[in-house]
Amino acid sequence: MSDTTRRPWRPNATYPVPPAGWTGGSRLSAFIDAMIDIGQTGQVFGAHGIGKTATFFSHIAEAYPDTELVFVPAANLTPDDLLINAPVRDAATGELVLRQLVMSQLKPGRRFVLLIDDSLQAGETIQSQLMQIACNWTLGEHDLRALGCVGVFLSDNESLAETSARRSDLAILDRMVTVRITANDTAWRTTLAAKYRDWNLREVFAVWNSLDPALRELLSPRTIDHVLANAREGFPLRWGLPLVNGERLRLVEPRANRSRNRDRTAEVLDRIATALGVPNPATIPDPVRRVLRAALRNRWSVLLQGPPGCGKTELVRQTIRGELGREPLYFSLPVTNVEDLCAPIPTADGALENLMARQFTGGEPKAIVWDEYNRPKDKAAFAKLMEITQEWSLAGRRIENLRAQVAIQNPPYHLGRKLLVARNNIAQATRFTASLTVEPDDIPANEWLISTYGGVAETVLEWWKHDIDDDGRAWITKRTIERLVKLHERGLPLEMATIYLGDGEYAPVPLTALVDRLANRAVTGLGELARHVDAWEARLRRSREVSGEGTNDSDVVHQVLANAELSQLRRNRKVVTRLVALLPPKLRATYLVGVAEDRQRFWVETFARMPRQSRPGGD
Repeated sequence: MSDTTRRPWRPNATYPVPPAGWTGGSRLSAFIDAMIDIGQTGQVFGAHGIGKTATFFSHIAEAYPDTELVFVPAANLTPDDLLINAPVRDAATGELVLRQLVMSQLKPGRRFVLLIDDSLQAGETIQSQLMQIACNWTLGEHDLRALGCVGVFLSDNESLAETSARRSDLAILDRMVTVRITANDTAWRTTLAAKYRDWNLREVFAVWNSLDPALRELLSPRTIDHVLANAREGFPLRWGLPLVNGERLRLVEPRANRSRNRDRTAEVLDRIATALGVPNPATIPDPVRRVLRAALRNRWSVLLQGPPGCGKTELVRQTIRGELGREPLYFSLPVTNVEDLCAPIPTADGALENLMARQFTGGEPKAIVWDEYNRPKDKAAFAKLMEITQEWSLAGRRIENLRAQVAIQNPPYHLGRKLLVARNNIAQATRFTASLTVEPDDIPANEWLISTYGGVAETVLEWWKHDIDDDGRAWITKRTIERLVKLHERGLPLEMATIYLGDGEYAPVPLTALVDRLANRAVTGLGELARHVDAWEARLRRSREVSGEGTNDSDVVHQVLANAELSQLRRNRKVVTRLVALLPPKLRATYLVGVAEDRQRFWVETFARMPRQSRPGGD
C-alpha cells in the first residue's frame, strides 16, 4: 500500500466538506493499491467513460510520487512496437549479435506501474506479447521487475461492440486478479466537482442518478464532463453528446415494446441546464469559429461533421492560423500512414525508441487538424490517432504544448446518397469535448468568395440565394460556386462545374437564370437597391403609409438586407441606413437576433446613424 499522506480536502461549491463515506480514494484506487502490494497482475473491466484510465493517472501520481505510470494503449500497437530483434554490437567482443530490444517506455530508469489500456482491442500477435507480460511480468528476454516494474494492469470494456477479442484460456485467466467496476467505483463525482469548483453539481448528479441504468451508461461520466464544458461556454448542451456513425447520441429509454421507447435527450439536457442555472440554446451565431476558439482556449478535441464542399477545412485552418499565429499541423487521413506519425527504431543503449514525426516536436504552440477523419487509410493509422485524441500523446510521449485537436468529417449520407466513410463506436466518439453538425450557413465562405472573385462571385451568390430552392442550394456547394465562377471566367459551359453523378447526369439544378444573370451582368440584390436607392426609398415611404406591418416592397428590401454579406452591407452603408430606417420595427429587430458578433455590431452602428424616431424602440 502507499505510505504517502493524502492531500487535504480542497472545498468546492459541490462539496464544501468531503462527501459522506469519502476515504480519499475509490474502489478502483484501493484495488490498484492491493495489486501493487501483493505483486499480482490486475485486470479491470468497466464501461467506457467511467474514469478507469483517469483513476490510474491521478492515483499513481498522488499515492506513489516516486513511481511512473507507463501507459500503453494496446489498440495502437503493432508487433514491432513492444519487442523487436535487432543487431547490436556486443560490448565484450565487439561482434554484432542479435538482441531483443523492448520499447523505451519499459526502461524509464525508476519504479513504474504498467497500464495496458484497451487490452482486448489488440491484434492476435500483440495479444501473445501482452499475455507474457500479464502472466510472467516478462517480455522476450527481459524481466520487467528487473527494469523497475512494481505493478501490471490490463483494462478494457468487455462489450463485443468495442473489442476484438475475449480471454477464455484458463491458464491465462488463472494468472490475474480481475475486478469489474461501474461508475460508482471511481471518483468521477469528486473529480468533476473539483474541475467545475464554482458550480454546485449536486443536482446534476441527482439527474444522473434518477436515470435508467441503460441511460446512465449512455450518459457516461466522460460525456457529462463534455456537457458541462459546453454549458460553461454558453454552447448548446447537445454538443457534448457524441456523434456515433454520423448520428447524435440519443438518450432513449428502452421499453419492452420497442415501439414505445422514449427519447429523453432534450428533457435530460434541459434538466442539467436548469440544475446549473444556465441556458441551453438551440444554436448560437458563428458556431464553428466560436467552438474553435473555445477549443484553443480550453485544450479541447472537437469534431466537425458537415456536407462536402461547404468550406469546413478552410475555415478551420484560417481560424486556427488567426488565433494561434501559426499554421495548424494538418493531416489528411486517407493518405496518412502510421509512419507519418511515429516509427520505432533501435537505440544505442539497447532500447526501442519511438520517434515522433518532426511536426509534433518542439515547444511552440500547436493545433492538429485531422481532415477526412472518418476516411482513414488503414486501421493501424486510425489506432495511433486514437491515442493522440484520447491521451494527447503519441507512442507514450506527451506532445508538448498541444493546444487543440480538430477532426473534420462528412456524414454517412448526404442528398440521399451514401458516402464512403468508416463507422465508429461510442468509445471512439466520446473522445471529443464538442461534436458539431455543421450546416453550410454556419460557414462564412461567401465573404471569401466575394473578396477573392469580386463581382462575378456576387452575381453567382445572388442567383444561389434568390433563384433556386433549398434542394438546389444543397447541391450547389461553396466549392461548386467557386468552380462556376472560374468556368464562367474561362467561357466554359457552367454545367461542368456542378457535381457529376454518372452516365452523363449532373446535379439536378437549373442554370438558366444564372446564365442570364451572368450574360446581362446586372448587379442584383443590394447592388440593385443602391443603383435605384431614391426609387426604393419612395416605395418604402408609400409602404409605410399603407401599412405599419409592411408590404411586398418592404419584404423585398428586408430579404435583400438579410441575405447580403457583411462586406456588401459595409460597402453600401449609406444606402442601407436610408432604407432600413423605413422598414417596420419588427423586421429591423430580426437583424440583431442570432447573428455573428461582427454583423450585430454593424447593425448597432447603423441603427445609431438613423433618425431618432426611426430607431428600434423609437416608433
